[in-house]
Amino acid sequence: MSSSGGISPPSADSPAAMSQLPSFHPSSTLKRALPPTLIEEPEPPYIDVLIAGGMGGAIADFLMHSVDTVKTRLQGQPSANPPKYNNMFHAYSTILREEGVSRGLYSGVAPAMTGSLPGTTLYFGTYEYTKRTLTAAGCPDTLAHLAGGSIGDFVASFIYVPSEVLKTRMQLQGRYNNPSFISGYNYKNTWHALQMIVKYDGVGALFQGYRATLLRDVPFSALQFAFYEKFKFEAKRWEARADGQMSLHVETACGAVAGGLAGFLTTPLDVMKTLLQTQVKRPATSIAATSTTASAQKYYVGIWDGLKWNLKHHGVIGGLFRGVGPRVFWTSLQSALMFVIYEQALHLQDNMRYFEQWPYGSS
Repeated sequence: MSSSGGISPPSADSPAAMSQLPSFHPSSTLKRALPPTLIEEPEPPYIDVLIAGGMGGAIADFLMHSVDTVKTRLQGQPSANPPKYNNMFHAYSTILREEGVSRGLYSGVAPAMTGSLPGTTLYFGTYEYTKRTLTAAGCPDTLAHLAGGSIGDFVASFIYVPSEVLKTRMQLQGRYNNPSFISGYNYKNTWHALQMIVKYDGVGALFQGYRATLLRDVPFSALQFAFYEKFKFEAKRWEARADGQMSLHVETACGAVAGGLAGFLTTPLDVMKTLLQTQVKRPATSIAATSTTASAQKYYVGIWDGLKWNLKHHGVIGGLFRGVGPRVFWTSLQSALMFVIYEQALHLQDNMRYFEQWPYGSS
């Protein structure tokens, strides 16, 4: 059959061989079904990458914000026996019951979105540029993916780290004048939080825990992209679809496993990032001597100090891998959503450009 529905004229080629040949007839209705299986598709334009990356990252971060709040509460809750939150599901139900959705589970969503959209846009753009440059120079694919993820996260960190500090403090705080959780913070809203941090702690406090954040996010991003690109390549070979793409459920699974593995391996670094960003300044000696709460609270002077102290006093699971359940759950779903939205947005823009639809054409 021809692409227009008529019967093809006889050919010397066998039917099996003819079925492998791509069709580029102008009357074809869907471009994504046409690219040949054995020929690599061209790289998408950078503008498509930026738009798709910003959409994928921001939407995924918004949808998964409540799980991130639960993870933050589990990691940042004061040492107590018994703890306020026993596990992920107990924390989720407790926060929802005591504080509600907007000021409980979705506390800190405003600064999170403020940093997420520009941060992920820059993140994906830098990743693609680095990956393509290194690959064109003959660098092995896996190394190019690791480097692209690392450099992309580092460049984006100047945008998302200040928003991460605001988000984390407001997540730990919850509601204003919150009677259900003691965090050491009490901000009316994002603008008030920004004013109070700058006034009492200085502008540098917006980059509090910056090294810990980089130490967590740079390896996470590198591993996440390296895993995803590898799983994506193997999935396309395994499915062997005529359009050279992955089916939606396989695409979702690749993103989820990539994010989950990267999230699990970097959980100890995530614990220290949360603790460093949310701890109050070291109390004065006179105050510490008269305050049992202040004296009982450990003050971390750095990443390695925190890792060693938590390992010694709380062990591997209760210390280094505190909150690993919600972290892996969050990174799995967030990564799956991000990559699915990213890939689908690229396909949509590609088709719009092919058919000259607005804003890529007059029609």
